[in-house]
Amino acid sequence: MVNLLETVAQVAPSEATVLVTGESGSGKELIAGAVHYNSPRKDEAFIKMNCAAVTETLLESELFGHEKGAFTGAHRRKEGKFRQADGGSLFLDEVGEMSLSMQVKLLRALQEMEFSGLAAKSCLKWM
Repeated sequence: MVNLLETVAQVAPSEATVLVTGESGSGKELIAGAVHYNSPRKDEAFIKMNCAAVTETLLESELFGHEKGAFTGAHRRKEGKFRQADGGSLFLDEVGEMSLSMQVKLLRALQEMEFSGLAAKSCLKWM
């Protein structure tokens, strides 16, 4: 536990993307919160999303948002989790449960720090 807390103290002030792994119920969200609340982003949003709890058809819209009229049923503009967390931290739980095509889109957003042509703030921490 001491080693884990030392690691949190090391990564919290950095701009690095953090991958928290562990079995279900092992406290990944707790560690992600510790990283967020000990970082320069602590006064910004800490957005959490369980990717396994959202249907595949809605997942992309939940993560990246959409514009009004983008598809049938899109009656208004929706801000996605990435935009909600901009300047803060985004904790995505159960990423391994996403389809491979959705994981590719997520990887691109993480690598490029942009999605739908909109650049994210440089201080956005992805977890």
